[in-house]
Amino acid sequence: MATILPDLNQKENIYSETTRFFKQAKLGVFLHRSNIHKVKGVSALSIIRFVFSLVLHGMSFSRALKSDRIPKDFRKDVVYDLLKNPTYNWRKLLVLVSTYLIEKFIRPLTSERRDCVLIFDDSAFYRNRSKCVELLAQAKDHAHHVYFKGFRMLTLGWSDGATFLPLAFSHLSSPKAKNRFQEMDSSIDKRTVGYKRRKEAIQKTTETMFNLLNAVDPEKLGAKAVLFDSWFAFPSTIAKIVRNYSLDVVCMLKDLPRVSYHYEGQSYRLSQLYKMVRKKRGRAKILASIVVGLGHNDEYGQEIQARIVFVRDRNRSKKWLALLTTNMNHTDEDVVRIYGKRWDIECFFKVTKSYLKLGKEFQCQSYDSMFAHTTIVFLRYLMLSLRAREEEDPRTLGQLFYMYCEEIDDIQFAEALLTIT
Repeated sequence: MATILPDLNQKENIYSETTRFFKQAKLGVFLHRSNIHKVKGVSALSIIRFVFSLVLHGMSFSRALKSDRIPKDFRKDVVYDLLKNPTYNWRKLLVLVSTYLIEKFIRPLTSERRDCVLIFDDSAFYRNRSKCVELLAQAKDHAHHVYFKGFRMLTLGWSDGATFLPLAFSHLSSPKAKNRFQEMDSSIDKRTVGYKRRKEAIQKTTETMFNLLNAVDPEKLGAKAVLFDSWFAFPSTIAKIVRNYSLDVVCMLKDLPRVSYHYEGQSYRLSQLYKMVRKKRGRAKILASIVVGLGHNDEYGQEIQARIVFVRDRNRSKKWLALLTTNMNHTDEDVVRIYGKRWDIECFFKVTKSYLKLGKEFQCQSYDSMFAHTTIVFLRYLMLSLRAREEEDPRTLGQLFYMYCEEIDDIQFAEALLTIT
């Protein structure tokens, strides 16, 4: 994880690095478009730059406020007033900045043959010591199989196999009132984007997935497929993405009793399909593949077809994993290679939590404040990810060289296989 972090130990470099990124990302322009403006005489850009730089200086919020470098009119309330304002569209800001960086700096260096993808995943956002946090709920951490107090942070990101950038997110509470420790603030104006964020937090996860997809433009991003793991892989969800967004789906499947697929006029569970299909001999990594129907029709009234690829589980030699693709032109190796890019979002979660103080820097009780701070943390990651791409790809040194250099290697099949098994 440490390879993505630039050497910013010298304090004199921090201001220049952040200034460079803020100009590259046109942050001032996109703040205005997102209705994020100055509060109490201090510009929103100055406040965000201050919060953005805290982790780079290795300073806490309270310690930074006592610094002699901070102007006299810069107070604690000024920062919190910005973060908790329910009229500020933080999602729009993140989408605008990420989309601009991809279009301006990443895609020009990326071959059209490369598979750019959108990735969905959720991660635990812990607030175990909190009591009065708005919409605080009991949730399950599927990675560690424990329950915790906090939120599930559903995130949509973009990757070309070399660079990952977050696009949008939502802090999910629980749809069930009995699992929520606190309800939303009743004083929030229902016309504001803050109220819509709160209503979204208590929706079902699949509904929020489509809200995040609606916030981005896959065509601008050059995305050809959507990746997610088995927690979201239901035929109805897959069919809706294919039908409404014209995107391929590549995902992991789980053998569930109530989920079936159509094969030769009958419906079968995943485990039943595995028993029926003919396996390759020996110690083949890819065991078999089969074409099935999802039981849902596309825009032309035809049943949506998909290929399921069975892969040997390297951790359990007698077990298998199943991957699905809705693109019939994908080979079995393509399915494994493309799905391997989903690992990028796991690395993203690790970096934001371990290095960028996600959920640790501000102990806010307002839902808007949590949402705003998470957006700033994601902006930090955008800077680091862009910096890492610039250092690894020599073509970013100037237009003169990019025509003569090979692009960064895409993720290979063997590497992808290791990340999913």
